[in-house]
Amino acid sequence: MNKGLGDMAAEGGRAHPSLLLCSLSLNLILASLFLRSSPFFRRDEELTWSREAAAEAEAAATVSCSGHGRAFLDGDLSEDGSLVCDCNSCYAGADCSEFLPDCPAEVNSGDPLFLEPFWMKKRGSSAIMLTGWHRMSYSFGHGSGKSARLERAIRELHKVVGNAVTDGRFIVFGHGSTQLFTAAVHALSCSPPSHASPAKVVSAVPYYGAYQLQTDLFKSGNFEWQGDAYSWKINRSSVPNTRFVEFVTSPNNPDAQLNRAVLKGPNTSTIHDHAYYWPHFTAIREPADDNVMLFTMSKLTGHAGSRLGWAIVKDKGVFQRMMDYVNLNTLSVSHDSLLRALKLLNVALEKNGSEIFRFGYETMRSRWLRLERSVSRSERFSLQRLSPHYCKYFQRVSGPSPAYAWVRCEREEDRDCAAVMTEAGIIGRAGIVFGADPRYVRLSLLRAQDNFDLLEHKLQALVAQEEYINTI
Repeated sequence: MNKGLGDMAAEGGRAHPSLLLCSLSLNLILASLFLRSSPFFRRDEELTWSREAAAEAEAAATVSCSGHGRAFLDGDLSEDGSLVCDCNSCYAGADCSEFLPDCPAEVNSGDPLFLEPFWMKKRGSSAIMLTGWHRMSYSFGHGSGKSARLERAIRELHKVVGNAVTDGRFIVFGHGSTQLFTAAVHALSCSPPSHASPAKVVSAVPYYGAYQLQTDLFKSGNFEWQGDAYSWKINRSSVPNTRFVEFVTSPNNPDAQLNRAVLKGPNTSTIHDHAYYWPHFTAIREPADDNVMLFTMSKLTGHAGSRLGWAIVKDKGVFQRMMDYVNLNTLSVSHDSLLRALKLLNVALEKNGSEIFRFGYETMRSRWLRLERSVSRSERFSLQRLSPHYCKYFQRVSGPSPAYAWVRCEREEDRDCAAVMTEAGIIGRAGIVFGADPRYVRLSLLRAQDNFDLLEHKLQALVAQEEYINTI
């Protein structure tokens, strides 16, 4: 029977199931093709120009160095063109498996390799790959040498940790905090017309030796090194109009004390070095809120080789003079370092920093406890006294976890403690480098686990020798 026009029109108004299925399938195919063409949805096997670089990085990361070294993309090559292992101290051989028994424990350097195992666990999320044309210009697109995203990440990290106030403050990037030492001294010592004499740069003993070395190297008509801040506190009345710039290191290098400024008054400026004010080295009691505060990637993430530091500055004039110094000295900071720092800080910020700071604290706390046990048996040596404190970041009491052991030789005849340690196969940094008595020596707890294990072994042998002599 023929269908009327009305019946056919009624059927046309209803979609046939087979037509709906075809339409849906076509839409899915088109969506899939779009996503596959998008760079944000490429699968690993579809990488193009980056595949070779990724393969090189993977190859370097998988070279076996027996757990006592690493292979790096820029490392030496063997005769067959393969990467050579860069061995830890006291290890040698093609795969770093050969232990050198007569090798001393080198604990002079503050090389922060204790965080290397953390970053190896984060190998995927912390890796970066640079294009050959990455930021070839001197400046960023807005004409500045600063990364706005990195600055935001730094402000966020300080807020999460609670160790520094950044709201309403200016941030200066430098080649490590070392460059910022002199930039800050320069900015704070520019002489007003009424001051003819250079500002005196000082720090309380024991102070970080680089302050003196940097100030002497860049000495100008505006500033000069004048030693211990305490000696000038006593004699301040004799030089009432003299300007001072004081370095205040908190926690202090070498003894981990939370120092405060020694000198006060209208002619005194302070530079607060907070390189170690992070939860893995000390309890965070309150956010620092000083006029000029210095921080560095090396002691935050362990990436000393990236050479990146930053200053948090209250005064706009001081900020501008520091910026002028950095720009005249090096034009800007390496854009490659800024990108790497951004990647690393984003990883550090995961879970509000709990992963990196917990790992760092537990590692340093364990090392300090082991060192304390070794030295506690001795009457010949003593360590600095440190107490537990409530940490607002961890929200609990944190035991001491310093970056360095500040060791004193107690015997009258041991006038040169560094020499005593050297004779025992321990290479530390002499107390006189910090302006202190030569009876002191600094031992670094920051280096690779191999270095710390060897330090512990050498100290135990030294203490055992003392115990044996006492029994004779």
